[in-house]
Amino acid sequence: MTSGRLAIGASATFLSTLAAFGGVGATACTASKGATAPAAPAASVAADGVPAPRHDAPRQGRIGAPGIGDPDFPTDGNGGYDVEHYGLRIGYDPSSRHLTGVATITAKATQGLDAFNLDLSGFRVTRVTVDGRPAAFTRAGTELTVTPATSVSGADRFTVAVSYDGEPKPITGSSNLGTYGFIPTRDGAFVTSEPNGAKTWFPGNDHPADKARYDFEVTVPAGLTVLANGEMVGAPVTAGGRTTFRWRESHPMASYLATMTLGRFELRQGRTASGIANLAAVDPRYRDSLSRLYTRSGQITDYWSTVFGPYPFSSTGGVIDDFSAGYALENQTKPMYGGFVPDDDTVAHELAHQWFGDSLSIRRWKDLWLNEGFATYAEWLWKERNGVPAEQSFRAAYDAHPAGDAIWKYPPGRAQPQDLFNDSVYRRGGMALHALRRRIGDAAFFKVLRTWTAEHRYGYVTTEEFVALAERISGRQLDALFDAWLFKPVRPAA
Repeated sequence: MTSGRLAIGASATFLSTLAAFGGVGATACTASKGATAPAAPAASVAADGVPAPRHDAPRQGRIGAPGIGDPDFPTDGNGGYDVEHYGLRIGYDPSSRHLTGVATITAKATQGLDAFNLDLSGFRVTRVTVDGRPAAFTRAGTELTVTPATSVSGADRFTVAVSYDGEPKPITGSSNLGTYGFIPTRDGAFVTSEPNGAKTWFPGNDHPADKARYDFEVTVPAGLTVLANGEMVGAPVTAGGRTTFRWRESHPMASYLATMTLGRFELRQGRTASGIANLAAVDPRYRDSLSRLYTRSGQITDYWSTVFGPYPFSSTGGVIDDFSAGYALENQTKPMYGGFVPDDDTVAHELAHQWFGDSLSIRRWKDLWLNEGFATYAEWLWKERNGVPAEQSFRAAYDAHPAGDAIWKYPPGRAQPQDLFNDSVYRRGGMALHALRRRIGDAAFFKVLRTWTAEHRYGYVTTEEFVALAERISGRQLDALFDAWLFKPVRPAA
């Protein structure tokens, strides 16, 4: 393993070293402080105060739905097409907080389209083209409705390019996430978008049910560094006092996992013991934590590869920025830690998400426990590796919540739109997995985990599919177990 510690600047040494790491290639993860009373489904999780979108009938009436079809969040995402690739060309000036962008989106129609929607919050849209021809567009709330000059036939691929600019505004006031999306910082930006904050910095289909590949070309004042998903493509280029960074994530990725976090960072880079590219970056305020973050991220990534199956991506690592977010997020290939030094449990949690949530993605937010419950159980497995049995962690979690506590009142198998990241999807989700392990034994349990990640690699998963797999591998009927831990509003027997 080779590595080097670098203070970030625009020096030729830094540019060549960082480029060597990538070459030419490719959460809000903290539970709320306590579950709240169940709430009725929200009309949208936009949380930006805009009214519900209104759509005038397009030319011939065939319009992609303004939501992707998630009943708990009916206006998130869009219907009528599937995105295959985002090309994001962005310039950002931290001093003025002004962003200019051109998003080029390649998609495949799933129906005939006379018009379709993209999610975009704020900004001034100056031009839209579809397959190179100018297209009409209207705005309503966070919906950008595009009417191409020529209708798109079903199953056709098409390319839409959107030019836009303005000051990005993060989403604020979430019941348990605080602030998320594109968040300006004193020296750049901290970008963490779960669940629906991608629209605060680029137009797209902002729901995890539509994953795509990404290319990022981001230009910032010289002396700053841009950290995006995947790997560097060539060396950064500086001209006229500005530096352009190119990153590529060549594996499918949900929009909420995309990032272009930027600022002043110190880096350490190299490879894990098993050979996976590893990059850790920290704000200078956290420079004393750089080596530990780098080392622990590599160790945990390699260990999870023996437990969950081969690492699904081309690089690993982590980023500590100085924005006090109060949470960490499993941004694909680059978990983000907002204003704190993560302990081993947190690093284990976020890196487990590279399998559970990133490679295997949910189609509907009601299945969030498949992300957070699995990552919580990973914390217990990391403790178990270091001498603390998972049974002990299970007992501690179970005993901490007597009958009548909120996590038993609403179970993790159902979404709570106003409190999506509640403690139930984390702790009760993790307890459900330990209950499964107890029932079917270690050999079958860990076979279930490895088969789960292998059969659905880069795809989508549901609770029903997981239950079916566990029953197939174990040869047991498990409906009652999963019903008790995931769906009943009472405390299961331990």
